[in-house]
Amino acid sequence: MNHLLPRFRWSPFLTMLVGLAIPVHQPSAVGADDPPDIGTRRELFVEDGLIDRLDGGVRLQMHHPVPREVVLVHDAPWEGTGSGYHSVFQDGDIYRMYYKAWHLDAQQGKLNTGRHPLFCCYAESKDGIHWEKPELDLYEFEGSKKNNIVAAPAMFASVHADPGHPAVFKDDNPNAPADARYKAIFRSSKPNGLLPFKSPDGIHWSPMTDKPILSGLGAFDSQNLAFWDPQLGKYRAYWRIFTAGVVNDKVWKPAGIRAIRTATSDDLLTWSKPQDLTYADSPPEQLYTNQIKPYSRAPHVLIGFPARYIDRGWSASMKQLPEAEHRKLRASSTQRYGTAVTDGLLMASRDGVRFKRWNEAFLRPGPERPGTWHYGHQYIGWHLVETQSGTPGAPNELSLYATESYWTGKGSHLRRYTLRLDGFVSASGDAKGGSLLTKPLSFSGDHLELNFATSAAGTVRVEILKADGSQIAGYTADDCDPLFGDTTSRVVSWQGQSDLSSLAGEAVRVRFTLHDADVFAYRFGETPNE
Repeated sequence: MNHLLPRFRWSPFLTMLVGLAIPVHQPSAVGADDPPDIGTRRELFVEDGLIDRLDGGVRLQMHHPVPREVVLVHDAPWEGTGSGYHSVFQDGDIYRMYYKAWHLDAQQGKLNTGRHPLFCCYAESKDGIHWEKPELDLYEFEGSKKNNIVAAPAMFASVHADPGHPAVFKDDNPNAPADARYKAIFRSSKPNGLLPFKSPDGIHWSPMTDKPILSGLGAFDSQNLAFWDPQLGKYRAYWRIFTAGVVNDKVWKPAGIRAIRTATSDDLLTWSKPQDLTYADSPPEQLYTNQIKPYSRAPHVLIGFPARYIDRGWSASMKQLPEAEHRKLRASSTQRYGTAVTDGLLMASRDGVRFKRWNEAFLRPGPERPGTWHYGHQYIGWHLVETQSGTPGAPNELSLYATESYWTGKGSHLRRYTLRLDGFVSASGDAKGGSLLTKPLSFSGDHLELNFATSAAGTVRVEILKADGSQIAGYTADDCDPLFGDTTSRVVSWQGQSDLSSLAGEAVRVRFTLHDADVFAYRFGETPNE
């Protein structure tokens, strides 16, 4: 009712009558003495670093990507059914993609992977939706250079590079020289380790060293990656290891779990002492890839999309999954090739070591159909890009890409999925209503913007509180003009006024009161000078 009457002043008694009463508790004394300064940066709910408490019918709700079209089929003679490990990023007016090209030929009692060497291939797009494989004229395959092979083992034989395990990025380091604007991390075939490469144009590559980095510190049999972290002012690397797991800060003793290790560097050549990732409340699980990178709209938050690997063994359900006969054929070589399945997870961190990992699947295998529910399915590419919505007039959305049709046919497929901007996790209120209260924080700027969605009857109200939880005159929930709609950016107002400049730099809390509504992100913005 209140959202239809913006000037109506609701009382606590009336709130109780309409069934929207929110329990009021004293906030916990967390961080009030030294609150983090979030400035004007965007804050998400993908991890709980700034959340003090959830009350009533509010919970953190993970949202799932929406499947779209297949954007690439890796069916060229130099590609194949094992193609994957995609790196995707926007570079000015084009989108770039790099990936492993490999073919898996399952035969009775064996798996043949020797049709051709593992290559790194390249594709590009003007919109992130329609992709092309350009003829690069770099490497001769079966008598022709008309292919999109951008790196092959024979091109870098002196350093024993394996470009079939690629991770490619545009270097955001402001001090990166012109001949090293792009970087790639390839696996070293011998000795064990990783090899950083540089390029002036993302096409022509040269090694940065003749000796592998991080040698002996991992298994590296996956997509191992590095990137420039603008918040840290250093490079970060994340790579595959086999180790004991860590659960609730306690070591999980059985060894041999696929896990993730990280280190930092000033130059991609000399690295800090490595650390194994830890998780606050996640069970030990096999994480095949990691796909960690700063989220472009909130680069202080590192978001990863690890592939979860699980061997379910033979069972009645396993035998009912798609392509049963080919599954048996794969298993005749090594059982897990037929009985392991994979999906995509979501995790986030502020410090790059301790992550909030969502234990439910972010990207499930989905409806049973040919090319799905197998080992290698739903490996999410590294990383997200922003693309135009398919709905005319709607705001841009996030696109991510994941593999399917691994093992079978002429070549694996890459499907695009979409998510609303910042739409990983929301503070979600049910019909009875509830609230989310932040820890004390300070901000700069002069207004508050929300990315939110409600039902036709739903509302969002925002209250700015002192660090001790007491109200600030003019910024209470009663003063807040109720918000409803579905938008990625709207300014909050209180009795028609949105100016928060008088509170900038002070320790405050924010309480979001939600009724049949979701808030995905918030940001204290600064009005540009005219």
